[in-house]
This record gives sequence, structure tokens and C-alpha cells, in this order.
Amino acid sequence: MQFIKDFFKSQNKTREFKKQLSNILGFTPGDVALYKTALSHRSVREGADENNERLEFLGDAVLSSIIAHYLFRKYPYKGEGFLTEMRSKMVNRQMLNDIALKMGLKKITFYNKYDNSLKISQIFGNTLEALIGAVYLDKGYAGTQKWVEKYIIMPHLFTDDLEIIEINIKNRLYGWANKNGKALEFETLEEKFENGRRLFTIGATVDGELIAEAKGYNKKDASQIAAQLAVEKLGL
Repeated sequence: MQFIKDFFKSQNKTREFKKQLSNILGFTPGDVALYKTALSHRSVREGADENNERLEFLGDAVLSSIIAHYLFRKYPYKGEGFLTEMRSKMVNRQMLNDIALKMGLKKITFYNKYDNSLKISQIFGNTLEALIGAVYLDKGYAGTQKWVEKYIIMPHLFTDDLEIIEINIKNRLYGWANKNGKALEFETLEEKFENGRRLFTIGATVDGELIAEAKGYNKKDASQIAAQLAVEKLGL
């Protein structure tokens, strides 16, 4: 009797998850297990075949290609430098994390909810990339391209506004520090390997005081995120 109750409880959870996922995706997913993997952070599933890091790797490449193609069509007379800078603005970690939260991914992401640091980290932007990887495996490149343009680019990435945004937040922070006689430094707080990839923790310090820190798979991304967090904390 308990087995039957557990079975129906599991079925109800699966149906509810599929319904929430379909609302976010805008279509009914094919392989639900694939999307569950895309939404599973390593804090709850350590196996490389169980968490979303491999799909994140795939989705990152697919998204970069789709964004590049979109910009190539939108700006037929702009040079490589402009296109590269615009793509960087559109796929930076902070931007993707904000989009993921607006889409409601936090509600259906499987992660260690008792780890407070994860709640304010960039894992939801990474989850979005993993989700794109899952859509790619489910719908192919053409289907993913249409989905990304309809559900990510058009409602969230306003290129006219992005054109005038300063891409290098670090420069703004350095400008503020120089103007106010502050000593600004970016320090590597930690460097370790996670699933074969080097993960950096970079801290932004002002006059020796740690203002913000962020993680990234390269020092440039981590320091840019730390700079963004520092700018927000300092109210600049």
C-alpha cells in the first residue's frame, strides 16, 4: 500500500515539474530526464553524468554561436570588434543570471538550498546555459536558435540599450578608486579544480578590505563579476 502511495506521489511530482518546465520553455519537453539533469547543480548530484556541468559546457558554446549569428544579421555594417563586445555584454555571467531569475529557473533548479552562498551566486546563469544545452539536444540547432531568440534575446537582451553600456565594470571601479584616493586590488582568493576545470575565486578589495568576491572558470570572468558586485555594494 505504501509503495502505491509513493508511486503516485512520485508521478504527481513528475507531472508538476513537467508543467512548470513547460511554462518556462514555452513547449512540452521531449526527454524530461535530460532537463532534470540540466537543472541539477553539483551540490545535489556529484556525478558528471548526473549534474548540469557538461550540459552547461555545451549550452555555453551553442548560446555563443546563436548570439554571434543574431548580431551578424542585426548589424551588417559593424566590424568584428563591435560584434565581439556586444556578444560579451549579452552572455556575461551577471546578465545570464539575471535572465535566469526572471525566467523563474530558480524555482525549479535542484541545488542545496541550505547553502546560503549558492542562493546569491551565479549558478542560475550557469543553469540557463545547461538548459540551452538540453534544448539543443532535444530540438536541434535550428529549434534552439528560434527558442533562444524568442525567449531570451527578444524579451531580455535589448541591444539598443546594451550598445551604450560600459562593458568593463572594472574600469569604472578603478576610476572611482583613483578619484577618491582608494587602493583597489583584485586578488585570487582560491584556485581549485572542479570536474577537470579550474575554478577561481577572485576578491575585490578596497584599502585592504574585501568588498566582494566571485567565482569563475577564468580570472577575467570572476574579476568582472566581483567588480559588478562591488559597484552595486558601493552604490556607484
